[in-house]
Amino acid sequence: MSGPFQIVLLPGDGAGAEVMHQARRVLDRVAEAYGLQFDLEEIPCGGQYYLQYGRDWPEGSERRCAAADLILLGAVGWPDPDGGGPVTMKDGKMAGWNPVIGNRLRLDLYANIRPIKLYDGVGHRISGRQQQVWRPENVDMVFLRENTEDLYVGAGTILRPANIAQVATDTRIITRRASERIIRLAFQTANRRQGAPTDGKKRVTAVVKNNVLDGCRMFTEIFAEVAREFPEVEPDVAIVDAFTQWLITEPERYDVVVTTNMFGDIVTDLASVLQGGMGMAVGCNVGDQHGMFEPIHGTAPPFAGQDKLNPMAMIGALAEGLRWLGARRQVRELSAAASAVEGAIRDVVKAGDVLTFDLVGKDRAAPMSAVTDAILSRV
Repeated sequence: MSGPFQIVLLPGDGAGAEVMHQARRVLDRVAEAYGLQFDLEEIPCGGQYYLQYGRDWPEGSERRCAAADLILLGAVGWPDPDGGGPVTMKDGKMAGWNPVIGNRLRLDLYANIRPIKLYDGVGHRISGRQQQVWRPENVDMVFLRENTEDLYVGAGTILRPANIAQVATDTRIITRRASERIIRLAFQTANRRQGAPTDGKKRVTAVVKNNVLDGCRMFTEIFAEVAREFPEVEPDVAIVDAFTQWLITEPERYDVVVTTNMFGDIVTDLASVLQGGMGMAVGCNVGDQHGMFEPIHGTAPPFAGQDKLNPMAMIGALAEGLRWLGARRQVRELSAAASAVEGAIRDVVKAGDVLTFDLVGKDRAAPMSAVTDAILSRV
């Protein structure tokens, strides 16, 4: 028996709590199958928790997350009962800021890593119907997004003369330290991969706006400096607006992509379309000591409580978390469990007979719980 491993679960709101329940089912299965012991602690958080208790998670949650071997996050955010967007706290932040952005900053989870891989059997929902637009052999890349600064540092304000909003500012912070470590991690990641699908070259593409923004000019300078340490990896620079076009028309050219926080937030959501949508997209928030893993979809309030949403992004996030922890602790059983879970997802998708509506449409849709059942049967 390996462990115990301390795992904190942050289910959050709506769909977040539902997909987290499915992840717990998978955790129970791999614990039994691979001789693993998990000590699970679930911490309620998000907009619904705030509406009830006046804070977005319980007191002491920061310490409990810091002590965890692994953190799993569902999704946070809930509509304000009075309308006008999501529930916000008294400080103006969205309720759910602490478990998400707060954890990234406090635990120095500086790398947001998003693998973009199209599994055999996944189609693409375009213009309201499922169709095969991109081929699996052409979509296999990973994004590394700097996760602690840029516009997310909160260095902004709204000027309200006579209590009427007139001027808003958001200050973008780009530092050498943060840029250098995410860029170096990108090159290290490329070294471990097989290269871009189109030509097999190990390549790192920096996505910037260095024709306009000083922060991107410095990011590009640092990119060139770090690239010289990795002569076996081809450096590539793309302007962000042009990159959005090339990402969709030539995904096979990309291997590893590195960028700043805000650009990364946007282009990775676009990239998720290549792999079948948000229901398949995994987000990994990692630093030198801590890791938090999540699906990148939101809480989907209109669909909450109906057992119909796709659990694969959350279960895939669990697999990535187990793989990260297995490598960090040198525990083969964790790594084997991660591979088994990912393999089960691949098998279910390829079989194609038990999938949610986002992948096959409403007429052929299976419930969320049935998809998890199918994954469990293959682990």
